[in-house]
Amino acid sequence: MAKTNPITFIQQVRAEVSKVVWPTRREVLLTTVMVFVMTALTAAFFSLVDILIRSGLQGVLGLFG
Repeated sequence: MAKTNPITFIQQVRAEVSKVVWPTRREVLLTTVMVFVMTALTAAFFSLVDILIRSGLQGVLGLFG
């Protein structure tokens, strides 16, 4: 691995950081809202699946119990 001196390293880091495109406030807000919406939909889906499995299992166990 090649060694670079600290000044060259800092210059390279600054050059790479300047290439980063930071999201706007609107983009951050939009993606945050989408994460919350998808989380709510996922929670609702798995709750429904849980209810269906539980009622089906209780029905089957009720036949034999």
